[in-house]
Amino acid sequence: MLKEEFFDSLIKTAMSAGGDYGDIFLEDRTPLVIQMEDDKIEKITTGIERGVGIRIVYDNKTAYAYTNDLTKDTLLETARSLTRAVKANAVSTPMSLEKTRPKTDFIIKQRPNNTPIADKIRLIRMANQRARAVDTRIRQVSVTYSDFVQLVTIANSGGVLIEDERVQTLMAVSVIAEEGGTIQTGYEALGGFVGFELFEENSVEDLAASAANRAILMLGARRIKGGRMPVVIASEAGGTMIHEAIGHGLEADLAGQGLSVYSNKLGAQVASASVTVIDDATLPGKRGSYRVDDEGTAAQRNILVSNGILTAYMYDKLNAIKDGVSSSGNGRRESYRSRPIPRMTNTFLAPGNADPVEILRTTNNGLFVKKMGGGQVNTVTGDFVFDVQEGYLIKNGQISDPVKGATLCGNGPEVLKAIDLIGTDMGFSIGTCGKDGQGVPVSDALPTIRIPDIVVGGEV
Repeated sequence: MLKEEFFDSLIKTAMSAGGDYGDIFLEDRTPLVIQMEDDKIEKITTGIERGVGIRIVYDNKTAYAYTNDLTKDTLLETARSLTRAVKANAVSTPMSLEKTRPKTDFIIKQRPNNTPIADKIRLIRMANQRARAVDTRIRQVSVTYSDFVQLVTIANSGGVLIEDERVQTLMAVSVIAEEGGTIQTGYEALGGFVGFELFEENSVEDLAASAANRAILMLGARRIKGGRMPVVIASEAGGTMIHEAIGHGLEADLAGQGLSVYSNKLGAQVASASVTVIDDATLPGKRGSYRVDDEGTAAQRNILVSNGILTAYMYDKLNAIKDGVSSSGNGRRESYRSRPIPRMTNTFLAPGNADPVEILRTTNNGLFVKKMGGGQVNTVTGDFVFDVQEGYLIKNGQISDPVKGATLCGNGPEVLKAIDLIGTDMGFSIGTCGKDGQGVPVSDALPTIRIPDIVVGGEV
């Protein structure tokens, strides 16, 4: 869309009044969303989203402007508008741009934008029919398919000029079941940095059946009695707990402002010696993956906690400048309209050496969590609350009756120090993480773990 040499003049124009750092983010995105409800295709949304964001960092502050008018004059005027935010007589030395290629690469076998919409609608109808066939108590089924191809070009004052293509494909099924005035829901999602080959490797009918069966199962579940008890979280439950209980607190903006329970704790023990937490944007096919972040920094595998010791935070350029370190490749933005901030990618608790079957067998009584729901955390204190979508009582080391209405309540550092068994397995879940009004695709993962004592919310 823009000639390479124009990026050089654009970045130098933006930095002409000085600044510590500057960058340009050019985006061309082609999204598609198809929604089905009540056995009908309700909405098909597609189009082209194209624009440029320009930023200057000076004195640890950010000046940011964006436009969807890609004419030369408008872009140069947008760049010049930022110079008014910089103090007079500031000095900058933007380097000449040198085009590079990402070191990480991903293979897309079947680009979704080359796949007919009719094929996508066929999969949606299959999922809808399969969910409704599970039980007559299914009252509502919603199926959403989405994909996008995003082309980005990033240039910065460090001399970087790099291009990347991101491909995301996603399907989600939401089910409502009702009996005697009792309503329960089930939800399953599938997707990642992958093309339409996602559906060659995964069955949309199995996805739909899983969501529907969970809704039906929970109709017959009894409410759990709250209290303190051992909890076993299965790997298939997903890594929501890791994402919330420690992930957000290790993003450098929150940690640097003292808004994290993990602030100023590099080198300190923040978890049991068996706990290692990793954020890795280089994993093939995962929803939070990319080749370079939205500032042009190469995707990385960052070990955040190693054997219980806090070893790193997740950095973007701005917070790296503040702390005098290098970016960890976690600078992300929702679109060209948004400034980049530190964000997670694929965050997970590394597997341990315990047999998942033995973890359950050696837990006499408690709660078995098969599927986690949403959650929230106070990053300042580390206190969290998570919903349990699908849970069962544990009796004599065996999975027993299904229960509903369970929540897990605790404190991130305390729970991470309390974990006593970590399984050899691993299970990923996907989502869109919201922060500062921006949503970005992420995934998180967990092996089977046991927390010997935690507050389970339920009936009093």
